[in-house]
Amino acid sequence: MRRINVGIIGTGWCGGIRANACAANPLVDGLYIAEIKPERLAEVAAATNPRKATTEWRELLDIKEIDAIYISATPETTHYPMARDCLNAGKHVFLEKPIAMELREADELLDIARRKNLKFTIGYSQRFNPKQAYIKKCVVDGTIGEPVNALVSRHLSRSLGNKINTRTRLSPAAMEATHDIDWVLWCLEPAKPVRVYCQSVSNVNRHKNNTPDSSLITVTMDNGVIFTIGAGWILPPGYPNYSRTWIEFVGTEGALFVDDSRTDVALMTMQGGLVHPMSTMPGEPVGHVFAGPMATETDHFATAVALDRPVLVTPEQARQVMEVYVAADISADRNEPVDLPLRAGDNRLVAAQ
Repeated sequence: MRRINVGIIGTGWCGGIRANACAANPLVDGLYIAEIKPERLAEVAAATNPRKATTEWRELLDIKEIDAIYISATPETTHYPMARDCLNAGKHVFLEKPIAMELREADELLDIARRKNLKFTIGYSQRFNPKQAYIKKCVVDGTIGEPVNALVSRHLSRSLGNKINTRTRLSPAAMEATHDIDWVLWCLEPAKPVRVYCQSVSNVNRHKNNTPDSSLITVTMDNGVIFTIGAGWILPPGYPNYSRTWIEFVGTEGALFVDDSRTDVALMTMQGGLVHPMSTMPGEPVGHVFAGPMATETDHFATAVALDRPVLVTPEQARQVMEVYVAADISADRNEPVDLPLRAGDNRLVAAQ
């Protein structure tokens, strides 16, 4: 069995999950971490015992022993240059969403990975959620017949929304719906998206940073199937990273209805009131186990590198997801449907002005 050495760039919320998962993975021989906040670097280092802990992420590029790097840095504008430099250094790359800020940047990353024969994937996480995986299975094995339409409604608490939309002032389409766009497109393969229509509204965030409060995105596939994703991030504060999700998937011979809100565990205390302690979208550590899909996703990439297996989310699929949410931003901005593939020039995320 070949063991690998892994680097983590950015050890905040998501990067911390990645680092802890890699530290516990038997396929990982050595862990190297980079984090710009010294206090967080020390905290994660104490928990994961890395071979090297540094505030300078570029130092990881010069370590020949490192096989793969997980990039969990913020703000999102750092993703493309970091991924580009890691790939050019010959490292396999796992990159948190979004893949890039412009499609031309995504295309460059795909080209480098192909030329250098490197594994490159994006962290959408929801393909590793057992409920979503079950829906995929029921579509593939014909349990619900031919797909007709799908609906995903995902709402985040305001505290989490504020963390996300103040970093780069991007929309829920680009920063929240992206997970669900990836998962639904995966379920509907080999069909391709051909038209996107999106409407957004901003009542709360208009007064703060002019980002949308929520977006409703309708996508038409080339086989006539349609799906709608509602993404919002202004629920009143709840458990720190609370996410409430409802899924409908309808076929010619059946339908699936899934509540993925994870409110089945409720904790009440005199000090904190009512909270749902295992309701975050990526999951969270619970003693010796991990509740959620992100650790499984992290292990999957380590396995793909160590055992030379395919990644579940290909960079080509991630590029298609990006084109859909770029089209959603453009559609909301222009107040009209947008056909795919995008025209030359329509290739960049529409940040709030």
